Amino acid sequence: MNEPVNPVLQVRAVLPSLTPAAQAIAKIILDDPGVVVRSTITEFSAVSGTSEATIVRTARALGYSGYSQLRFALAGAVARETPERLVPGDLGPDDPLTDVIAKVTRAEVDALSDTAEQLVPEQLGEVVAAIAAARRINVYGVGASGLVAADLAHKLMRIGLSSHPFSDAHLALTSAALLREGDVVVAVSCSGETTDVIVPTRTAKESGALAVAITNNPRSSLAQVADHVLVSAGRETAFRPGALASRISQLLIVDCIFVGLAQRTFDSSETALRATREALKVFRTR
Repeated sequence: MNEPVNPVLQVRAVLPSLTPAAQAIAKIILDDPGVVVRSTITEFSAVSGTSEATIVRTARALGYSGYSQLRFALAGAVARETPERLVPGDLGPDDPLTDVIAKVTRAEVDALSDTAEQLVPEQLGEVVAAIAAARRINVYGVGASGLVAADLAHKLMRIGLSSHPFSDAHLALTSAALLREGDVVVAVSCSGETTDVIVPTRTAKESGALAVAITNNPRSSLAQVADHVLVSAGRETAFRPGALASRISQLLIVDCIFVGLAQRTFDSSETALRATREALKVFRTR
């Protein structure tokens, strides 16, 4: 596995997939990556209350050969971060609205920046090409991810692509069973462990469709099923549960897919957008 560009992002992404002991170490890294940078493995063992062997296993689970390599990578990440990014600050129940605005804005900006850092242009290009050539595009998502799925399907429809969003598991599964080779499924799930999304996606794959996952966890069950995984990044806090924190980053990925498609199919997309815009004028007041 190649060393990630930002190890802190990788730790946050794979956190749910780690063992309890590894999660305890990972949470310390997320709270203050500088602890690892400043500590030998013996010192970090004392700080974390875990054995050196557990620390080495955790480093390997994160994609490094050992603690020294993890420490070196985190040193680079810490050096690149601004003080505000290192200590983003959670929202408290007594925070004034001025702090709420500042902290929510900071979290949204960080989510967008972290997601952009993890998007691989070549992979995004492959997804865009597959969707552009698809006979049919189904988009699966429930809850907050269902809203993102609906947004993507709406955008694709506006440029003349046959796209349908499904937030009901029964309907999603029914649609998946009728797909075939050349069709595409885009599955949206923050955790990547939502059964209502995983089962239809797996069925779509079995039917011959290509599967794209938009998820926070690149090691999730959904990611294992998908042909392409686009990783979103959202920081969960007391007042921003995972699904809410990820929505803005998922929408960034949706917008990148849409713009990429509009570029690739410029003539037909421009015609479709003009036609739909004209059709909607009847609902606008003068």
